[in-house]
Amino acid sequence: MREKGRANPSGPAAQSNEGPEILRLKREIGLASAVSLIAGTMIGSGIFMSPQGVLHNIGSPAGSLIVWAACGLLATFGALSYAELGTIIKESGGDYIYMLRNFGPLPAFLYAYTSVIMVRPACVAAVSLSFAEYAVASFYPGCSSPQMVIKCTAVVCIVLLSLVNCLSVRLATSVMNVFTVAKLLALLVIVAAGMVLLARGQTQSFQNAFQHTKTDAGAIGIAFYQGLWSFDGWSNLNYVTEEIKKPEVNLPRAMMIAIPLVTCFYLMANVSYFAAMSPAELLSSGAVAITWGNKVLGSWVWLISLSVALSSFGSANGTFFCGGRMCYIAAREGHMPDILSMAHVRRLTPSPALIFTAVVSVVMVIPGSFSQIVNLFSFTAWIFYGVTISGLLYLKIKKSELPRSYKVPIIIPIIFLMASVYLVLAPIIDQPQIEFLYVILFILSGIIFYFPLVHFKCHPRFLRKLTLHLQLLLEVAPTEKNVN
Repeated sequence: MREKGRANPSGPAAQSNEGPEILRLKREIGLASAVSLIAGTMIGSGIFMSPQGVLHNIGSPAGSLIVWAACGLLATFGALSYAELGTIIKESGGDYIYMLRNFGPLPAFLYAYTSVIMVRPACVAAVSLSFAEYAVASFYPGCSSPQMVIKCTAVVCIVLLSLVNCLSVRLATSVMNVFTVAKLLALLVIVAAGMVLLARGQTQSFQNAFQHTKTDAGAIGIAFYQGLWSFDGWSNLNYVTEEIKKPEVNLPRAMMIAIPLVTCFYLMANVSYFAAMSPAELLSSGAVAITWGNKVLGSWVWLISLSVALSSFGSANGTFFCGGRMCYIAAREGHMPDILSMAHVRRLTPSPALIFTAVVSVVMVIPGSFSQIVNLFSFTAWIFYGVTISGLLYLKIKKSELPRSYKVPIIIPIIFLMASVYLVLAPIIDQPQIEFLYVILFILSGIIFYFPLVHFKCHPRFLRKLTLHLQLLLEVAPTEKNVN
């Protein structure tokens, strides 16, 4: 992630070989790796687990397919908007850095506080739990896997991911590339088998396909939460802008390749599910892909378990990769402890931030369940997506003179902002849950920490000494930006 270099001052000093040694961001992510980062993070456990949740909340096969298509369109609109932000503000950090530059330190700190402590670790924990569920399923045929075994396996997954990401950026991106190809092949098997079933006339699920469709705002919002969980990762490339080769070209290009590709695969996979199963069978399935495999592949169903486990592991790797960067960027801007802004002096990875993310993720695995984490994650994420897109509209209207290599039509971020407001308010109004209030209170609780620690910089004396000890123990050093 980082390359050692020397300062290059102007004047006579530039001729000297002496100068302060610094760590600077190294651009190692090309177009192929950028596409793999987006697609590899998006295609995780969601498409294998969320179809049941979408159908349960929307009520009909046709309504379910419309929700999936709308989720893909919404993710595309969001990605196009974020691509413009990434060409204006050429810094890593995604939503955090955009809020900081557009709205100031308090909103950015609240996002960092919520993201580092809850949102990103929750995402890693949820995907690791789904990996664990499928990884151990084959050892407990005909019965449910023990929760203790599932959670211990999820913890092992998180520890392994932290080790991979701490060792090398190139190793982490190589893992993403390999697992992205593997999961696309798995989806291709599901899609191809579905096309064969349709050709044989198995279209019963598509007769009266709109029957029992729910139209209340809260149910639609929760259905979108379940579907959009499968698209989470569409904005992850913005968290590593400083590590992308030619970001002004590859950032929008990678998004426009990855997201439509994933959307097409998701729609065709859902068609395959409905071709093999009735809506009632799909609703009663605890693991949609496994039920599909039992009906279509028979004794080869273990291939689906393996594919879903590999897919979840690859997605968790991408989420972990970007989640660690979020923590690291916030620390670099002074909104988190200094130690989290440092990189390993030889391996050139933000190992303190990655270790911190791993620890918090492990803590969230212990009491959490997949569905609880998904709904709380989605609600929180869409609050901040709306704030970030508001910043883009501000830049387009008030600072249209800023140079940018890519512009999105203003109607696209407006539609995305309206969708964000709907997805936040509809479940609260129509299906209020106490958990939503807890999330809002948690976000606002960041104000308690912001003023003494960030605004007034009242840091405990022992913190500096602790930072020095950790710096020596972890062999890390401060870093500088690379926005050239």
